[in-house]
Amino acid sequence: MAMSALIKSLEDIMRKDAGLNGDAQYIEQITWLLFLKAFDAKEMEWEFRPEYRGSTIPEGFRWRDWADDKEGITGDALIKFVDELFDKLKKLDVSDGDLKKFVVRNVFTDINNYMKSGIYLRQLINRINEKVDFIDATQKHTFNELYEGMLKDLQSAGRAGEFYTPRPVTNFIVEKIDPKLGETVLDPACGTGGFLTSTIAHMGSITTTEQLNTLQTTIFGWEKKPLPYLLAMTNLILHDIETPQIRHINSLNRPVTDYSAKDRVDVIVANPPFGGAEDDAVKQNFPAEFRTSETADLFLVLMMYLLKDKGRCGVVLPDGFMFGDGVKAAIKKRMLDEFGLHTIIRLPQVFKPYASVNTNLLFFQKGVPSRGVWFYRLDYPEGVKSFTKTRPMLDKHFDPVREWWADKQPIVVEGKDKARFFTVDELVALNYDFDKCCPFPHEEEEILEPAELIARYQSERAELNANIDRILTEISAMLEVKES
Repeated sequence: MAMSALIKSLEDIMRKDAGLNGDAQYIEQITWLLFLKAFDAKEMEWEFRPEYRGSTIPEGFRWRDWADDKEGITGDALIKFVDELFDKLKKLDVSDGDLKKFVVRNVFTDINNYMKSGIYLRQLINRINEKVDFIDATQKHTFNELYEGMLKDLQSAGRAGEFYTPRPVTNFIVEKIDPKLGETVLDPACGTGGFLTSTIAHMGSITTTEQLNTLQTTIFGWEKKPLPYLLAMTNLILHDIETPQIRHINSLNRPVTDYSAKDRVDVIVANPPFGGAEDDAVKQNFPAEFRTSETADLFLVLMMYLLKDKGRCGVVLPDGFMFGDGVKAAIKKRMLDEFGLHTIIRLPQVFKPYASVNTNLLFFQKGVPSRGVWFYRLDYPEGVKSFTKTRPMLDKHFDPVREWWADKQPIVVEGKDKARFFTVDELVALNYDFDKCCPFPHEEEEILEPAELIARYQSERAELNANIDRILTEISAMLEVKES
């Protein structure tokens, strides 16, 4: 069964249940079930390790104990059981220092079971069991595909308040930042963990216990919202991170001046939320020159504070950052003066259908002044007018950038810059208006004087009326022929 067909079948079951209301609840319902199934699959692996400390989830409440049996508990008894299950997981005793218990308890703190019918819940569980197998190594990425498929099928990103960063974008940023095993990597707005899983994949095969332990303790994420937090935890567990270092926090709630050397990291890769507005209390956590309501700008400042000296960052930012002045200009000045901003890739609308906004990939390194910035405009592939649900962006669409990146040279297409190096002095002269650097071509609108505009309108109207009269005459003639 294709992912889209599986998701539709799950939706069809949930729509019959009066307790569910809207896409966000559909996704949350499926996700906590997938988390428990995935966690149980990983526990079956951990049981064979000498350091295994016993089941994290109490026996009787593990997925295998109650969900695997197709003819098992159902109806009102199942709803009552799930209520008890949630109560147990939210109150797991972590006094023994078992980090896995801490992970499970945190995951379920803000998660709910919305289904009211135990019959439909049993049907949902059975369908998941039938089609999803996390023990099978070939299905390692099933969770990612399921979640991304849910977003595409439900078109719920805007309504649910979430949308994922296209995997080709996370892969490209990670590829160019090139984190190495042993370096600390952070995404302070990690969402469902896409940048972190791309990082794990980029680091390649982990073959020793020592390497695995290093990986476990150097990949970090912060996420504010409960549903993406749950998704990220599940995602990392399925990528062999037994106790994901993901904190369920609002990254902007701490004064940036509170961060010390022990908090700083080697690498940051992120797509911070943009378009949001923060309140005055949050803005007070930032120096006066960087105080703004725009969420993406505050996250960018936060990242600058969180990098170690010579630390590297790749980040997605909207076009609004490129041409803005005021605080945005102050941030850009500091990036040039102290953070070695060196490359900006201008993207078309890769987030469709979830958001119609152009975005940009910024690459910089703390502790070195910028020599200037290379700008590259990534156009749609030939024959493609936009990315859609059925024709999304693919890894290969970044191949032109990869080829150019290997030997950066200016490119001019039809008399306009597609790739160009701007010196710091040139960017200062532009008042830090980066939007003037390799912009996407726009159709020029002809602005006419009022008298000329009226004359053109009257001419076009007369031509239209004449055409209408001609068509009516032809129709009348045809009718007369028929009547005769």
